[in-house]
Amino acid sequence: MPGRKRHIVTDTLGLLLAVAVTAANIGDRDAAAGLLIRLRRDITLVWADGGYTGSLVGWCRDKLALTLEIVKRTDDMAGFVVLPRRWVAERTFAWLMNSRRLARDYETLPATSEAMIRWSMVTRMSRRLGRPRSAGRH
Repeated sequence: MPGRKRHIVTDTLGLLLAVAVTAANIGDRDAAAGLLIRLRRDITLVWADGGYTGSLVGWCRDKLALTLEIVKRTDDMAGFVVLPRRWVAERTFAWLMNSRRLARDYETLPATSEAMIRWSMVTRMSRRLGRPRSAGRH
């Protein structure tokens, strides 16, 4: 089975806005363009890691009226450092990996993989909504 890449766009809480599963040889910038086109009416600011630098920044500004802000790792950082806003997407990937079905790539069709990712997020959110709220939180 050929390799796959999962591309996600989340909100600031880490909740899924869009997902695309592509072949492993599809670059991050190419996949991002398709995802951002689908979301252009719903968002105005996107934070992304260094893999999305280049012409995508200008393309987002000119074609989609979006601000694509790159969160870069500086050269003076040694070892593991939590980058601002980057942890949100990484946390979402961690949530997704809690679903046994997503721990391995069992699906043969990318659309099925995307559906499993959406299903996992729906399950996570329904559990969150079903939890009793504490008395102090409103």
